Amino acid sequence: MRKLVTLIFVASFALITQTAAQTPAQAPAKPKPVATAAGAAGKPAAASYDRTLLRPSMLKEKAPETFQVKFETTRGDFTMDATRAWAPIGVDRFYNLVKHHFFDNMVAYRVHAGFVVQFGISSYPAVSAAWRNSDIKDDPVTQSNKRGFVTFAQTPQPNSRSTQIFINFTDNSFLDSKGFAPFATVDPAGMKVVEMLYDQYGEQPTEEQDQISKLGKAYLDSKYPKLDVIKHATIVGGAAAATPAKPAAPKPKATAPVATKPQ
Repeated sequence: MRKLVTLIFVASFALITQTAAQTPAQAPAKPKPVATAAGAAGKPAAASYDRTLLRPSMLKEKAPETFQVKFETTRGDFTMDATRAWAPIGVDRFYNLVKHHFFDNMVAYRVHAGFVVQFGISSYPAVSAAWRNSDIKDDPVTQSNKRGFVTFAQTPQPNSRSTQIFINFTDNSFLDSKGFAPFATVDPAGMKVVEMLYDQYGEQPTEEQDQISKLGKAYLDSKYPKLDVIKHATIVGGAAAATPAKPAAPKPKATAPVATKPQ
């Protein structure tokens, strides 16, 4: 079964979890219809996914040195500025996922106030299955996991990043020494939108990643209907100068991470 990574706050511990050539001036790749998914009442439903996502080995294009990705959500829009020099392997993966609309119609299933918002499990079970063994090699950590920085989730094992990413709500620089390599930023205005994502389910959805991967968005819509959705994520141009969000008020940090791999 596809390994799912978890970094969850438990007592005084923290965990972070994961399951699994265009230039910025060009239009994003057009999705190729192969499956449909109905959204819950009041939420958008994507008509299809790009069937290239079923073949991860094809998504190997080198990313531009900098580029922007616009995320349109049920709470508003925000933009990520990606910088390839910070984490080239991770940025290449992110670029290819966005270019082929991997994040479209995706639920932000984990919103832990004062820690992170995390997403990256496909709404389509067939896509999740295709990426089950798609891990990439680690990048050196060149930036810090401060407020507004974006990073891939991973296990404590080497080379375990796949498709899940998280946005730091606060200064989580304790993650730097654990190998979490930031690759992008969300500006202060965008963080105001990120902070509005629904967070009242706590860590319960995080503990059900296996079910989410197997059953897709339909499972989340049924059990956690208030979670917000990423309607579209689109490459919109070259990155502006990185301006990380202002630091949030300091909050207690976990002294060590604990990771689990549901089987």
